[in-house]
Amino acid sequence: MSTRYQEPGRAARAANALIRWLAELGVSIAGTHALRVRGRTSGKMRAVVVNLLIVDGTDYLVSPRGNTQWARNVRAAGVVETGPRWRRRHARASEVADADKPELLRRYLDRWYWQVKDYVSGLTPQSTEEQFRAVAPTIPVFALAPDEAPR
Repeated sequence: MSTRYQEPGRAARAANALIRWLAELGVSIAGTHALRVRGRTSGKMRAVVVNLLIVDGTDYLVSPRGNTQWARNVRAAGVVETGPRWRRRHARASEVADADKPELLRRYLDRWYWQVKDYVSGLTPQSTEEQFRAVAPTIPVFALAPDEAPR
């Protein structure tokens, strides 16, 4: 597990707060979704906006900034809520093995490179398989599976 974390600046935090508010209302901008996860130490639900990658019917969370607070919370909690306030979906989250990340990261960058290019350790959608494998340990990726029991 990597400790790389690129903390967002003041402007990015403000923009993310606005986009998260819209996502909570059900307004998605370029594929954004509201994510809620229980905090590791506080136990309180924490909210963040993420790009939800869907590949072959499976939802994936990708943390391009590295080992962020929300990624650490997902790892510890193992369950998340996604979607707007009135239509929250509960899901179990399991971390994807580094060997399985390159194709998922490529698809993620195909869609959101314009948004995350400064946070993915120099990767581009055209990066080689070796480059993706080298960076994969520094980018947490979680697969989501339905969890019908609300928490």
